[in-house]
Amino acid sequence: MRQENDRRASDPGGGDTTSPPATGVRLAWSAAPAPLRRAIEADLGSAVVEASSQPGGFSPGVAARLLLADGRRAFVKAAGPEPNPDAPRLHRAEARITAALPPEAPAPRLLASYDLDGWVALVLEDVDGVMPAEPWRTDELERVLDALADLSSALTPSPVEAPSAADRHGDSFQGWRRLRAARDQGDKLRWLDPWARRHLDRLATLEDAWEPAAAGTTLLHADLRADNLLLTPTRVVVVDWPWACVGAPWLDLLAMLPSVKMQGGPDPDPLLSGHPVASGADPEAITSVLAALAGFFVWQAHLPPPPGLPTVRAFQAAQGVAALAWLRHRTRWE
Repeated sequence: MRQENDRRASDPGGGDTTSPPATGVRLAWSAAPAPLRRAIEADLGSAVVEASSQPGGFSPGVAARLLLADGRRAFVKAAGPEPNPDAPRLHRAEARITAALPPEAPAPRLLASYDLDGWVALVLEDVDGVMPAEPWRTDELERVLDALADLSSALTPSPVEAPSAADRHGDSFQGWRRLRAARDQGDKLRWLDPWARRHLDRLATLEDAWEPAAAGTTLLHADLRADNLLLTPTRVVVVDWPWACVGAPWLDLLAMLPSVKMQGGPDPDPLLSGHPVASGADPEAITSVLAALAGFFVWQAHLPPPPGLPTVRAFQAAQGVAALAWLRHRTRWE
C-alpha cells in the first residue's frame, strides 16, 4: 500500500524543510507469528515471495507490501502485544472502520482481518502510490485539499457507527488544563513557550469549550498527515483509520494543517478559511478546537515516548510549534 517516498522538492519559496520524519520502528514480515503468516497466505490463495517493509507512519509492527507467487499484491499491517500493547487495539478499531467504509470513500478495501494469539492483522488492497513530497508541492497540496472536500461530502452524514470527536479525544485534549494544574502545584514550566506560559489561563479556558465546538455528523479520519495519504495518477487515497470519529466537517483539515506548515507548506489560516469544508463555520469554534489541538501537541511532546514509538514526540513537538503560531495569529493576544 505504502511506497517509500524519497522524493525531495522545493517549496514555493525555493526552501527546504528539516521537519522530523514520520517514521516509526517497523517489524519485518518474518517477525509475525508463523500461524498468522500461513493463515494470510491461505486466504490470499498464494504464497508470499517478497515483503517490502514500508517506513511511513508510527505504528510499531509489520507494515509491508506483499508480492505473491501469482503476481498479485496486497498490503499487510500487523501488531502484537509487544512492544506497544495499544497497537492491537488500534488495529481492531481500524479493521472495523475500514470494513464499513462505503465504496466511494477514497480508502483501501479491507480484504481480511485476523485476531490470533494476541496479534491483530489487516490485509488490505495494495495501492500503488506515493506519499506527498516534502516540502509540500503546491500541486500536490491542491490535490489533497480537493480530495478532502470530496471525502467530507462522501462521509456526511457518517455511514459508520463511530465515537464522537469529544468521546474519542476528550481525555487527550486537556493539555492546557493539565499545564495549568502543574503550574498551580508549583511547576515553573520553564520549558514552555513564553507566550503560552503568559496566557496559560486563557488557553485553558479556550480549550475547555472545544467539545461542543467540534460537534457534527461527518465521519472523520482524525489523523490526517502526509504519511497517511497516497497519491496515485488518478486519486488521493486516505489510509490508516484507527482514530475515526464523528464531528464537524472541518476538523480533519484543521488537524492536518499544522503538519502541512511544519513540512514546508503555506500558512494554515487562509487554507482553512478558503476551503469548502469550513464554509459557514463559527470562527470561535475553530479557535477553540485549535487551542485544544495545540495543547495536545505541546503536552504530549514533553512526555516520555510510548513503547515502540521513539520518534513520535519530536513529530508532535514540531506540530505543536506550528499549531501554537497559528493559534497566536488567530487570538491576536500579545
